[in-house]
Amino acid sequence: MDPNLHVQENYANPKTCFFHVLFKAAALAFYILSALFISNFVIIFVMTVLLAALDFWVVKNVSGRILVGLRWWNEINDLGESVWRFECLDQESLARMNKKDSWLFWWTLYLTAVAWTVLGIFSLIRFQADYLLVIGVCLTLSVANIVGFTKCRKDAKKQIQAFAQQTIASHVSSTIQSAFSVV
Repeated sequence: MDPNLHVQENYANPKTCFFHVLFKAAALAFYILSALFISNFVIIFVMTVLLAALDFWVVKNVSGRILVGLRWWNEINDLGESVWRFECLDQESLARMNKKDSWLFWWTLYLTAVAWTVLGIFSLIRFQADYLLVIGVCLTLSVANIVGFTKCRKDAKKQIQAFAQQTIASHVSSTIQSAFSVV
């Protein structure tokens, strides 16, 4: 029996994966558990939003680059228009990205938004409009990363396709030139 047959791929960046999940879990756990132990809404608001903001920053600037090779940001140009900027690793580096790291990145990104949405529905049902504000901020930060990384991934795919087309066209062109230069 082949000993490599059942080898599972491990996380290539376990520390980054840990922190990618840590702040998401911390914000959600603090929000959920604070209702049991803290009666001061301001403390709940500030701590939950702070943890969600830390998560936003870590995902956008650290784990996105390391786990999936993508980075995004938004700028306002001289005309006052919003401009999205994207960075991605080259095709070879993207192909070498760890599948398990990538899977963790995307699933936790989406599941966090789903969790905030479910908590928002519970707050609506319980008529807790003030807690909807906390959830709204956290959900906005979560969705901003989803939109940014999704646009970045689409832009990376376009770049890879353009590179592939350019490479093929260049190869065909050089082959044709070689064929005619022989004659």
